[in-house]
Amino acid sequence: MPETTFVMLKPDAVQRRLVGEVLSRLEAKGLTLVGLKLMQLPQALVEEHYRDHKGKHFYEPLLRFVTSGPVVVMAVRGFNAIQRVRDLMGATSPAQALPGTIRGDFALSNQKNLIHGSDSPESAQRELGLFFAPGEILEYTRCEAEWLTGEGEA
Repeated sequence: MPETTFVMLKPDAVQRRLVGEVLSRLEAKGLTLVGLKLMQLPQALVEEHYRDHKGKHFYEPLLRFVTSGPVVVMAVRGFNAIQRVRDLMGATSPAQALPGTIRGDFALSNQKNLIHGSDSPESAQRELGLFFAPGEILEYTRCEAEWLTGEGEA
């Protein structure tokens, strides 16, 4: 069964004009874009989003960075979407991210690492609920869907 995950392209991805590149990589892997927004995030929303990191040494700089410019938030759907997005993202640290991953190819630092993706079904549900109102995540079938799944996978 397909799952939906949350993806955020951080201010560095927007400023460096990498949004189209990242979207192309997600779609090339058969993932479907079902929600998309360009946002200037309010402080309170960023604090709620990163609440699990509160008190860590990077928390305050991360909040400043994510609110420093526009971000693109997405809902992405597909089979094993959470893991597939995480694999495409690469390791948090660009020094450890493999070539061919988004971070391995483009990220500059641990903080300015271009992209955030949910790490579990629970975090995906929570994050999607923070950034998308009911009705903003669409349900539709892509015309090539039958070519992307095996028989009986639906």
